[in-house]
Amino acid sequence: MPTPTPPTDCAVRFDPARVQRYIDDLGAIGVHPEGGLYRGLYTPAWAAAMDRMETWLRELGLTTRRDAVGNLFGRLAGTESARVVLSGSHVDTVRQGGKYDGALGAIAAMLAISALGEACGPPRKTLEVYVICEEEGSRFPANFWGSRAVTGQIRPEEPDRIRDADGVTLAEAMRAQGLDPAAIPSARRDDLDAFVELHIEQGRLLEEGGYHLGVVETITGLRHLRVHVTGRQDHAGTTPMDLRRDALAGAAEMIARLTKAAAAMGRPAVATAGMIAAQPGAINIVPRAAQFTVDTRHPDPARRRALVAEIEGILQEVAARRGLGLQVEQLADHEPTPMAPAIRQVLAAAADAEGLRWLALPSGAGHDSQILAPHVPTALLFVPSRDGRSHCPEEFTPVEQIVPGLRVLARALHALAY
Repeated sequence: MPTPTPPTDCAVRFDPARVQRYIDDLGAIGVHPEGGLYRGLYTPAWAAAMDRMETWLRELGLTTRRDAVGNLFGRLAGTESARVVLSGSHVDTVRQGGKYDGALGAIAAMLAISALGEACGPPRKTLEVYVICEEEGSRFPANFWGSRAVTGQIRPEEPDRIRDADGVTLAEAMRAQGLDPAAIPSARRDDLDAFVELHIEQGRLLEEGGYHLGVVETITGLRHLRVHVTGRQDHAGTTPMDLRRDALAGAAEMIARLTKAAAAMGRPAVATAGMIAAQPGAINIVPRAAQFTVDTRHPDPARRRALVAEIEGILQEVAARRGLGLQVEQLADHEPTPMAPAIRQVLAAAADAEGLRWLALPSGAGHDSQILAPHVPTALLFVPSRDGRSHCPEEFTPVEQIVPGLRVLARALHALAY
């Protein structure tokens, strides 16, 4: 593996004020009326953000193109190889999200690759900025749409099957942006040698430990469930407590116990009930039905399976004891995804060369890196998040904590491509 340290005559530097201007400029696109941002896939705000990124890429001397799903690439052509080293992240956001999640990684790749081209000349392998069209699933339940296209994982029926909350299909939304759903297979890439993604941590480990950076070992595995609990609808005033089959009370006990089970397993195990609803939903009626979601995560495969099994046992036991019906619908299931050891070593060596304190850690959130990793050697670099905040308007990383990540990213890309 080549050294991650550029030669002394190829020093790359970043102006913090300039970095912050890019972040703030992109972060002004898609302002949500109730706070934060919303740039859903194929919305006008999304299109404006992609256009802004393309303008910047061209201004910085990179050749741009877009693929069949709207992913944007900025190319610094190599001199000796048709193989490509890719770096970037997504520009779509959750509803009322912040301006750092995803967007920072796209901006970081743009600045690092353009700076390398200016300071070091053409690379041996081609370097490309990867501005990913979608990761969050905030408009369509099509998480990782951009990277699934690049890795050839989009099924033919998905564009016409998947709809947003207004009933618009992905195919219709694509056509409104001038994209042809029939061309999706052309987005697949077979020329990639590596992918490096810079991202905010979205947690507190780096900040609490006083680390400059994190080098991710594994992206967590997860299982998403929708739990349907059925009981009997009765009068809230006349039905004795011992005769009730209260679906909502049963759901509440299930939620309390499954979250306690994750807490008892200890960090980094987590279990979250993020949504709950009851029917018929009146103050004076014992609920006949309740539905809630469960998000379970752990980066260790065996521990994840153990936690999932314990939660499923809790659901069954509570339902049986309370005389309730139970249906468990699996929405997603992903095993943990390890990052490539060789590229992790490049990032670690680059951080050491910069004199930075770094931490090897798992990622508790999903990232495009987990989609690329089974197909392309991949690594994920974290910069700290203030107070661990993310997916909210308060999301923030000081530029003084971003610039060290940019320097390490540039060193790593130099090692991989020059």
